[in-house]
Amino acid sequence: MREALTPSVLTAHGIQLEPLALTHADGLIDASRDGALATLNFTSVPEANPADVRAYIEAALAGQHAGTMLPFAVVDAAGRVLGSTRYYEIDSSVPTLAIGYTYYRASVQRSHVNTTCKRLLLGHAFETLGMRTVYLHTSHANLRSQAAIERLGAHKDGVLRQHKRHKDGSLRDTVCYSIIDAEWPAIREKLDARLAR
Repeated sequence: MREALTPSVLTAHGIQLEPLALTHADGLIDASRDGALATLNFTSVPEANPADVRAYIEAALAGQHAGTMLPFAVVDAAGRVLGSTRYYEIDSSVPTLAIGYTYYRASVQRSHVNTTCKRLLLGHAFETLGMRTVYLHTSHANLRSQAAIERLGAHKDGVLRQHKRHKDGSLRDTVCYSIIDAEWPAIREKLDARLAR
């Protein structure tokens, strides 16, 4: 990797990705209440209470300390926390990483927020960190997430059957996508054009 995976602030189009911290807990509670996101069985959204959100942040920071994750809070220009996202499964030997654990308050879904976040995260991964491949994984039940990933231009690699469990214990098939470094310039151009509109 060209640069160590250290917390960074990434900003564009009125959206800021800032290193996740316990100070974001109240904002994440509010974000998860907007649309009752934690009730969705196929998401990683914590329950909207202080204990669960604190545990969620602490687990993300433990992953950061171990060098396998780099979590962010998604914040708007007014300082309102919109949600969270992160790099995970970081493997510096290739180097590769995955983008996920992403959620946004319901009131900003289907806006420019997700496109902006993905543009920031993918750009930083390929252009600053020197990643060769970025992965995106989602539940077979999360059709909205699959559609959003496919709109990015990611390649659908396949499905890992009975790979994990949902919150309720049911088995989850994981739908796997990837973007490789050679594909990034065309995807970047498409994302920039979408954001310019």
